[in-house]
Amino acid sequence: VFDIQSLKGQRQLTKTLPFSPEEAAAAEEAGIETLNVRYNPERPELAADIRKAAPNTFMTFAMPMNVAKSSYEVLNACFNAMELGADSIMCGGWSLDFVEVAAKSGLPVEGHVGLVPRKSTWTGGFKAVGKTVNQAKMLYQELKTLESIGAWAVEIEVIPNNVMEILSPRTSLITSSIGSGKGDIQFLFAEDILGDSEGPFPRHSKQYADVYSLKQRIQETRIKAFERFIDDVKKDTFPTKETTVSASSEVVNDLLSYISASEN
Repeated sequence: VFDIQSLKGQRQLTKTLPFSPEEAAAAEEAGIETLNVRYNPERPELAADIRKAAPNTFMTFAMPMNVAKSSYEVLNACFNAMELGADSIMCGGWSLDFVEVAAKSGLPVEGHVGLVPRKSTWTGGFKAVGKTVNQAKMLYQELKTLESIGAWAVEIEVIPNNVMEILSPRTSLITSSIGSGKGDIQFLFAEDILGDSEGPFPRHSKQYADVYSLKQRIQETRIKAFERFIDDVKKDTFPTKETTVSASSEVVNDLLSYISASEN
């Protein structure tokens, strides 16, 4: 946390959200500085595997909204995540009270403002937040509230870039921008960076590869290989002498003699 805070205003860091250990390992090897990791307390294996795959990368574990319904459950979930390897905690759906409880316990906690999917009904659905004066003022007030309750960072999702230019330098929070222009950290999901779906992709994203097409070609290759295998079996061209093991003629003859004597 200290190292990231010391870079505020100097240069942008990068962040992605990997969906597999392989993606996490690739992100670390490429030099991505920070990762968001989806954490499910009931099935923590994936988060643990991602932690092992990228042991030297700063990781924020993103909690599901329903993981905690009380302050006790908040702390229980957070400490379990930290023991698993989280460097920071975030839950976009948590109340400010829950964020404060975690922060006051000494945990590094991040907030989430702008287009928060779990709260989007209050801001008009899945669209940019902060295009009106009142919404822009609200964003500023939310940042200041997060500062006051002890958060150290905030994800700012899909707000106008020129509003972000005003807000980011005016908060002590480390701003992680997704679809919001330039912040302290620039954040895109691995799926969007890698082009790992058939789309459509979010407007704020950019695809640097076409992994989805590669996977489609791999699947086609699998199907063709299985078809060729079936064809060989039907034609009796598999198995062959090269793919089987033969016993010596002595063993074969002795076995036949043994069976013949047993049947008589």
